[in-house]
Amino acid sequence: MKIREFFNRTALKEREGESKTFFQKNPFRLSRWSWRQDKGNRSASAVEQRGFWGRGLLKWRSGLQQQENPEVEEEKKPAVQPDSDNNRDIFEKCRNFTRADETRKSGFYPYFSPIQSSQEPVITLGGKKMLMLGSNSYLGLTTHPRVKEAARKALEQYGSSCAGSRFLNGTLEIHEKLEKRLAAFTEKEDAIVFTTGFQANLGTLSTLVAKDDLVFIDKTDHASIIDGARLSFGRMIRFNHNNPEDLERVIVANDNGNGKLVVVDGVFSMDGDVADLPNLLEVCERHGANLMVDDAHGLGVMGPNGKGTCSHFGVSDRVDLIMGTFSKSFASIGGFVAGDRVVIDYIRHHARSLIFSASLPPAQVASVLAVLDLLDEEPELVKRLWRNTRYLHEGLDDLGFNTGDSETPIIPVIVGNDLLCFKTWLALRREGIFVNPIIAPAVLTGQALVRVSIMASHERHHLDQALGIFEKVGKKLGLI
Repeated sequence: MKIREFFNRTALKEREGESKTFFQKNPFRLSRWSWRQDKGNRSASAVEQRGFWGRGLLKWRSGLQQQENPEVEEEKKPAVQPDSDNNRDIFEKCRNFTRADETRKSGFYPYFSPIQSSQEPVITLGGKKMLMLGSNSYLGLTTHPRVKEAARKALEQYGSSCAGSRFLNGTLEIHEKLEKRLAAFTEKEDAIVFTTGFQANLGTLSTLVAKDDLVFIDKTDHASIIDGARLSFGRMIRFNHNNPEDLERVIVANDNGNGKLVVVDGVFSMDGDVADLPNLLEVCERHGANLMVDDAHGLGVMGPNGKGTCSHFGVSDRVDLIMGTFSKSFASIGGFVAGDRVVIDYIRHHARSLIFSASLPPAQVASVLAVLDLLDEEPELVKRLWRNTRYLHEGLDDLGFNTGDSETPIIPVIVGNDLLCFKTWLALRREGIFVNPIIAPAVLTGQALVRVSIMASHERHHLDQALGIFEKVGKKLGLI
């Protein structure tokens, strides 16, 4: 059988079995392009809708444009021809953006600080030693000898890059080995690895959420979830933070009989609270919705041996998709999605952020595999993280700081307005603590906070030093 005939038959079978359930989609037929030379420029002259790959790029672009503005017509001329003397320069907004420079001059600019050392409990910044309380390396494994050795061996065996996408020449045997390990770790049938966590959410949501489908997201979900939902052809609906009752309200109000996907963080990255998965699942199951959990900040932290928030609640088998990243506890970079084999295989063959992006470098893959080995062999890592978390959290609470509803190694010190947040950040930095100031829109207006994060590698004297500095700064600024 010819390849094209096989693809077309596959597409026909999929169409004949079309269903309204969320994970049974129409074939996503990527178009074949034919190109012609037109005055030295390459342009698409024709698109053939063949094979099971789905919407062509031209159709995809026009569809996205029409979704944003249904009244847009192809090649529609403006009602009024613009005056060439009054055309707005596309870079005008860049020249008008002065807030960053003004903040730099004021001394309150907290971003893009060039650290001169590795992510350990004590770092070097601007030639000065500082206590690191702003890293997402919850297990403190970025400098672990076994992780570094695994990366070194992979670099020697496979080189520095795969030089291609997973779809073509960029899949190595260790990519597939990692996917099997991740599937077992999350108690799922299969997993697919992306180059970044952002791409994992972007590719998964834009692939699965089709036209007329509904995607329900928590109001404090990560930006990659929001962007993935926006890039899809479905409708994005938000519900109040970690509120199963409000989720049920918006599902009932908007249910159109098509696919429904609910997406939440397992551990919310700014406030450190944990998703109410048992009650969220009850709502989803009552209304025929599927649930996806972004557990970027839960894996390596929550559950037995750090298996994540779903494992912590004992609901891994009921959650449809578990997404995670490698840039937190797993001491690397990248992301993955785990779920039923048929769903993961669909994502593998349709997610544009996977197919059209270079694959994760070998050293990064090997680092994650080494971390998974350490989690299996050294359960003390997670226990040490939680001992440190409880100690610092209780200490901050005893001093009188507002730490919100945090239940995890992410501890928000809520200060209120943005200016006070930056003053607190600057005072702590001058005293030798690296933390992260968080203002709107990352948090609600009026809920600006200093984000403190704990690592398993912190020693008790580090935490005592931090509490002493927080007490000094808190009293000086009237926070306690």
